Amino acid sequence: MGAWFILIPLLSLMVISLFSQKQMKTIAFWWIILLSLLQIVLAIAVNGNFWNGPFPLINFEIFADQLSRLMLLSIGIVLFSTLLAAESWIQEDERKFNFYNILLVLLAGMNGIVLVKDIFTLYVFLEITAVASFIIIALKKERDGLEGAFKYLIFSSIATVMLLTSIALILLVTGDTSFTGIAAGLKASASSPVISLAIGLYLCGLFIKSGLMPFHGWLPDAYAASTSSVSLLLAGIVTKTVGVYPLIRIVYSVFGFNSPIQNVLLLVGAVSIVFGALAALGQNDFKRILAYSSISQVGYIIIGLGCGTPLGMAGAILHLFNHSIFKSLLFLNAGTVKAESGLRNMDQMGGLAGKMPVTGATSAIAALSTAGLPPLSGFWSKLAIVIALWQANYHYYALIAILASIITLSYMLSIQRRVFFGKLANGLENIKEGGLGPTLPAVILAAIIIVVGLFFPLFINSIIFPAGSIL
Repeated sequence: MGAWFILIPLLSLMVISLFSQKQMKTIAFWWIILLSLLQIVLAIAVNGNFWNGPFPLINFEIFADQLSRLMLLSIGIVLFSTLLAAESWIQEDERKFNFYNILLVLLAGMNGIVLVKDIFTLYVFLEITAVASFIIIALKKERDGLEGAFKYLIFSSIATVMLLTSIALILLVTGDTSFTGIAAGLKASASSPVISLAIGLYLCGLFIKSGLMPFHGWLPDAYAASTSSVSLLLAGIVTKTVGVYPLIRIVYSVFGFNSPIQNVLLLVGAVSIVFGALAALGQNDFKRILAYSSISQVGYIIIGLGCGTPLGMAGAILHLFNHSIFKSLLFLNAGTVKAESGLRNMDQMGGLAGKMPVTGATSAIAALSTAGLPPLSGFWSKLAIVIALWQANYHYYALIAILASIITLSYMLSIQRRVFFGKLANGLENIKEGGLGPTLPAVILAAIIIVVGLFFPLFINSIIFPAGSIL
């Protein structure tokens, strides 16, 4: 049945495109809402053989374990939030219709990434998602969007060459492309320099797609230049699905965790944490500061993976989910502020919480969760990562994670002060709260942050530890 999570979006795209935009625009919106809600419910409620089986007509297998289901849940939540916001923010019927069509391609691509167990098929779905991302960034056909899409295209093309070269080398040595076949073949050829080169190329390709430093050149421009709904989607789930999730899956299920890979993950994670946070401190653009913050927060996921212990893995997976939620909420509210005020420069804002109480309150919740303050969800994932690093005798990395959280708190409080607190800025006297489209998902995302934080033991025992144990 898992194959239908790939097939239905693609079939829907073909059916919707047969009719006029005017006829299908509203139908497409409600249909994708239904698909996202169905994905959320099934990802939570259904496990076992429901997901597993052959893909129709094509010879590859579909499977979903706890980690895959957690990713499907995150994809559904972020897609649902994006749709509601986009319905309010996008005014032109043609662009709205095109946006919904590309969302179906992204949904099929991202679901394919998390459901396959073949390294070449994984690459195919990575590229489907990447191409759809280029298009959606440039959809408005403005200069900034085209520039951001072009930079993403260049960096992604370099990553594609690395990934394809790596896959070719792996196939040459192991004679297989399935996860299990490659894992067995690599054990027999662990000391081969060809395999070392292949692993290095594959990791670098995924670092680029994750936007990690020093491979991050495309990410701030792509996030900041995109329209608000696209930024929400990219930061909330796309980058994690095409970069972070494959890192988790391939490193632990295919390549095998060893000391050289561990050192690379720890170093890249730490560099991203520190320099992403420092770069965020110097930004005035609301979306750009959130973009650099994303680099830093993804660094926490990578450093948790690099720790190599069960607690570190649990913290990394939990932070992957948490980051999808609180960063989606922050970009959602940045889009609401932009839609209502026309501003992105935080120096021109101030006092908006009085006029936009829902946006201000939910932004505060997301900001504090990003910084890792209890009892919100971000606190528990960061705490797990820090404790895991300390227990594994990576004391310097643990201290880096703690100090970077202090920097994160500094720029997150700066966002709240410059945008939502203080005296209302001149010219914003008539500003009002965003409509139901952006405020409803903002409340839902804020509720998830609070509920996961308050019921952390239940959440980590029922979802996170099972997701990590399969690795």
